[in-house]
Amino acid sequence: FEEAQKSGPHPLGGEIVDRCFDGYQLLHFSRPKTIDEVAYQTEVVSVLRKCVEGADLPNLLFYGPPGTGKTSLILAVARQIFGPLYSERVLELNASDERGINVIREKVKTFAHLAVSSGTGMGSSAKIPPYKLIVLDEADSMTAPAQAALRRTMETETRTTRFCLTCNYVTRIIDPITSRCAKFRFRPLDNEVARDRLRHICDEERLDIEDEVLDHVLQLSHGDLRRAITMLQSVCQLWHPVNRTVTKDHFDEVAAVVPDKMINSLLKAATAGRFDDLQLQIKLIGVNGPPASETVKDRNGVNISNEEERLNRWAEYFEQQFSRPSAGTPLEPTGNVEP
Repeated sequence: FEEAQKSGPHPLGGEIVDRCFDGYQLLHFSRPKTIDEVAYQTEVVSVLRKCVEGADLPNLLFYGPPGTGKTSLILAVARQIFGPLYSERVLELNASDERGINVIREKVKTFAHLAVSSGTGMGSSAKIPPYKLIVLDEADSMTAPAQAALRRTMETETRTTRFCLTCNYVTRIIDPITSRCAKFRFRPLDNEVARDRLRHICDEERLDIEDEVLDHVLQLSHGDLRRAITMLQSVCQLWHPVNRTVTKDHFDEVAAVVPDKMINSLLKAATAGRFDDLQLQIKLIGVNGPPASETVKDRNGVNISNEEERLNRWAEYFEQQFSRPSAGTPLEPTGNVEP
């Protein structure tokens, strides 16, 4: 706190602990410290609160879209249960980086075999439960042999070790593992909830960002709050101390958004059936470097937008038809509309 305070006055005025510009990770700063701080996942929080009160934790499987609080929640639960012994009782691994069977044999199995000593919480007579916790992030990236080895370890070490697996696709986890876990689905964050969280971070960091820009950030992140916070930090470190006010264009550049002009040119060539022009536009996209996946997403967004516009015009047409007298010439829908 004191070291960050030495950074001097904030660009917007006033002394501020400016973590955003001092190499401080906003993801770490904004991560919930207790389960009550976890946003939106009411049902999951309610069940795990009872587990914390009883200091009894089953094997867990959290699944749902990225950036919805799966890892944050289990780490908050672990801090509340283990207190000062958190560092020696919790092993966190990212299964997408360490996805092979050797990791299960060497790291997971070794940690699970460690003896557990009894202890009490700091400043409290509450007894810390006699088990450890292994958190495996992105467990759906693990190979089939690794999952089979994990299943065996879960079976043999159930007395002294609890497991929590987080994943995006629960169907990629083998049945023998899912049957040994209490499964919880994490819902995509509501835009209002995610915006409130971003606004809270901006207020804490004294960042001058309008709600309209925050909504644009959430649109770019596709509901992934973790990605939105990372984009926020990147933009702040690159532009905020200079420009003071951050705009949508700054986030578009960080997110490598495909320019509208490029998308429109691609669609125009495709709808006109001009193969040579279409091939040229595809080459330009490759030269300019936008990811192909983002280009496809943006193209789908344009198609959906056009479809909504077409349906709205037909709705106006039928509304006019039903509201006008029966005599006379029928009205035609405005714009270039096909049934």
